[in-house]
Amino acid sequence: MILNALLSPEFFNAALRATTPILFATLASAVASKSGIINMALEGIMLFSALFGVLFSAAFQSAWLGLFVTMILGGFIGFVLAFFVLKLKTDEILAAIAINLIATGGTVFLMLTVSGDRGVSSSIKSLQLPRVALPLIENIPFLGEIISNQNILTYISLIMVVVVHIFLYKTPLGLRIRAVGENKDAAESVGISSQKIQFTALIISGLLAAMGGFFLSGGYMTYFTKDMSAGRGFIALAASTMGGNTPIGGFLVSLLFGAAQAFSNIMQMGASLPYELVQMLPYATTLIGLGIYSYSLMKKRHRLSGK
Repeated sequence: MILNALLSPEFFNAALRATTPILFATLASAVASKSGIINMALEGIMLFSALFGVLFSAAFQSAWLGLFVTMILGGFIGFVLAFFVLKLKTDEILAAIAINLIATGGTVFLMLTVSGDRGVSSSIKSLQLPRVALPLIENIPFLGEIISNQNILTYISLIMVVVVHIFLYKTPLGLRIRAVGENKDAAESVGISSQKIQFTALIISGLLAAMGGFFLSGGYMTYFTKDMSAGRGFIALAASTMGGNTPIGGFLVSLLFGAAQAFSNIMQMGASLPYELVQMLPYATTLIGLGIYSYSLMKKRHRLSGK
């Protein structure tokens, strides 16, 4: 039964859907990492974005306006992180942890203040971005069932892999971001302001992460729930690292983690295992993947050093 489910187009459709928020956050992590800063606040940005996506799409009665405001919010949080790290010289990890902790409690407090809801934003009539049926492709057996009729943000996330790749490797700003990340002193010696570049990179990182957060409450679901990011920001950090902090590598690893999430959902419905054990599958996959990546990296270093 489980094997049949894994080979069905519905599983691959669900895997692609589950990959979307992780992929946005993975791209966000890649941009920040290329500038020399690890954006560990992805979890908090996604959580804030998921809530504000619900609030503003309901307020404007437009999911697109909700997404737009959410992206501005994500960019602002990226700016705040950059300000604390670059201007106030705060440790980047501690600053990110603070944002994540504020998001965990702050989103619940804001939801309670605005709507009176505690766990789920059931009283807020938020809107959802549309699903898109792809002409011609939707009629292709099996493939059409996987790719077609996905939320529009899923297609945007796939397009953003190409866009971010071109941005980082084919544009002057992308070159500056990579130059600052690889050698800040050398970049500054040729007139590049490393601080401005890192500010820009973190703002872009916040924008991308916000799109992933909005998908959770405006694409994947139509409401906000407490802690609904569920560690996806941290999973994205792992995906970005394992993908070499490149958009294409991050995309491939994100697909793996998205498939693990989809498999976890199948196991919850069809397996007689404890619910908690099945729920931890995506996180266990992340740990195992990081372990294999670290071991292969260590072996490579030993081989290069001749040991």
